[in-house]
Amino acid sequence: MPRAKFQTLTEQMFYTLLCLKTERCGMDILDRVPAMTHGRVRVGSGTLYTLLEQFSEAGMIRQTRAEGRRRSYLLTEKGRQMLEEEYRRLCAQAADYRRIFGEGDL
Repeated sequence: MPRAKFQTLTEQMFYTLLCLKTERCGMDILDRVPAMTHGRVRVGSGTLYTLLEQFSEAGMIRQTRAEGRRRSYLLTEKGRQMLEEEYRRLCAQAADYRRIFGEGDL
């Protein structure tokens, strides 16, 4: 059985949505994600623009401006809820790790 779309988020999805707490265009996101993650996560332009289209179609972000080819986006309430759910899921995973291995085993 295939996984439901957006049931869980990849790192690229998570950080793209996180960037859109503030209105940003695609180029801003491409710069911001590596800056937020100290270079640990990068999003390719093809991946980013595919994600922006999918998130927009799903109502998780909305386009706020269009100036020529430059489009700006902002997180919607639905997108914020998805981020919140993913954050809780990640916290539960971290709690499970700590319960099994303990804090000192990091």
